[in-house]
Amino acid sequence: MSHAIDIASEHGSAVATLFSFFSYFLTWWGAILLGALDSSLIFFVPFGTDAAVVYLCARNRSLFWLYPLLTTAGSVAGAAVTYLIGKQIGDAGLTRFVPERRLERLRKRVKEVGAFTLGLSAILPPPFPLTAFVLTSGALEVHVTRFLLVFAGARMLRFGAEALLARRYGRSVLRILESDTAQALAIGFVVVSILGTIFTIVRLWRSTARPKQ
Repeated sequence: MSHAIDIASEHGSAVATLFSFFSYFLTWWGAILLGALDSSLIFFVPFGTDAAVVYLCARNRSLFWLYPLLTTAGSVAGAAVTYLIGKQIGDAGLTRFVPERRLERLRKRVKEVGAFTLGLSAILPPPFPLTAFVLTSGALEVHVTRFLLVFAGARMLRFGAEALLARRYGRSVLRILESDTAQALAIGFVVVSILGTIFTIVRLWRSTARPKQ
C-alpha cells in the first residue's frame, strides 16, 4: 500500500492525506467498519466496501474466506441500526430522510414483496439505494429477523464472490489496483465519499431541524 500512498503524494499533500486515511481501512477491522458504514444513514462509500474486500483478499489470499465474513458482519450491524431507526421514525417520518419520489417506489416495493425478496436486494450494487431501502423496511415493520438473515446471506454471497475472484486472480488484481489509473480512480472515490457524506449530514440536519422550527 506504500506504493499507492507514494502515487497519491504526487497529486498534492491534501490528496495524499485523504488517500492515506482511506488506506487505514484496508485491515481486518477496517473491513468490519466499512461494512457498517456502507449500511448506515450518514456515510457515503460507493464501491468502497467492495474494493476493500477485493484488495484484502488479493493481498492475503490465504485469508480470502475471512474478509467476506467480517465485512458481512459489519454490514448487518449497520443495517440493523438503520432498520431500528426506520422503525422508530415510522412511515410518516420517512420523508425527512428519503426523497419523496424515491420513497414512493420503495414503499410500493416493500409492500409488494416479502422479507426474503427484500433481503436479497442487499446483493445489488450501487446505485441501488440500499440504506433507504433498509430504512423503509424498518418503518413498514418488515419481519426483522427474517429480513436480517436474508440480508446477511445476500451480502455474504456478494462479498464471497468478490473474494473468490480476488483469490483466483490475486496477482493480476493487485497489478490493476496498484496501477496509476486505479490509484487516480481511488482518489476520486475517496473525494466523492467525503463530499457525499458531508452532503448527507447537511441534508439530515436540515430535515431533522425543520420540524423544530
